[in-house]
Amino acid sequence: MVILITGASSGLGKACAEYLASKKDLIVYGTSRKVSATLHPSPFTLLPVDVTQSTSVRAAVQHIIDKHGRIDAVINNAGMGIGGAIELATEEEIRLQMQTNFMGVVNVCNAVIPHMRQAGGGKIVNISSIGGVMGIPFQGFYSASKFAVEGYSETLSLELHPFNIKVVLVEPGDFATGFTANRIVSQQTKSSEHYAAAFTKCLAVIEKEENGGQQPIKLAKVMYKIIKAKRPKFRYKVGNFVQINFARVKGFIPSRTYQALLRFFYNI
Repeated sequence: MVILITGASSGLGKACAEYLASKKDLIVYGTSRKVSATLHPSPFTLLPVDVTQSTSVRAAVQHIIDKHGRIDAVINNAGMGIGGAIELATEEEIRLQMQTNFMGVVNVCNAVIPHMRQAGGGKIVNISSIGGVMGIPFQGFYSASKFAVEGYSETLSLELHPFNIKVVLVEPGDFATGFTANRIVSQQTKSSEHYAAAFTKCLAVIEKEENGGQQPIKLAKVMYKIIKAKRPKFRYKVGNFVQINFARVKGFIPSRTYQALLRFFYNI
């Protein structure tokens, strides 16, 4: 099987790529916006790709097709986070967040679907987030991008069913990766008389949870099960017990109560 994983130079993407590449029956390609000798991991091939640019994505997909004739599964993992108040987000920040986390998924899917349809099937695994199940304070456009991935994937699953292309949503909770250190922090929010204090307290909670999160290998093992499954589930939640079950019960708790619990947890 030939696997393509976006955002594979670090974090969850790298862990998944390395674990899948350790399996003898899988050929793994990863992507990164920047590829250098120091970033290039030996177990899999890393290609330079900017997922926000459809031409960049299509070139990488065609490279794999030319070499192997197929892509059996794609894992849309590339993403980034911007922290700050929704009101104060700049147009540039909003565009970057949505272009990377949502349109990056769309660009990759549009590039691989014709090849999978011609091959008679395949798997598309879209990485959402617990933040795509519930709105996270001061991560508003990150959550919005992941909510968009959720709705897009639900529709895509229906439309691709006749072609034997299976769409899977994975909703990770907090994992200990470089995502925390790489988060872009809104300077407008940090200096805002209205939001700065609440943002500082909330971000401290978020970073504590992330830094103390699950090890990436846990997600990598789930990814392998999905790739190998003949009939994978549509949705997988992966993370610690409390986060996963809090996400699961959202539909069973009154909205006012759920919102109150979120405010309590995030200290706002």
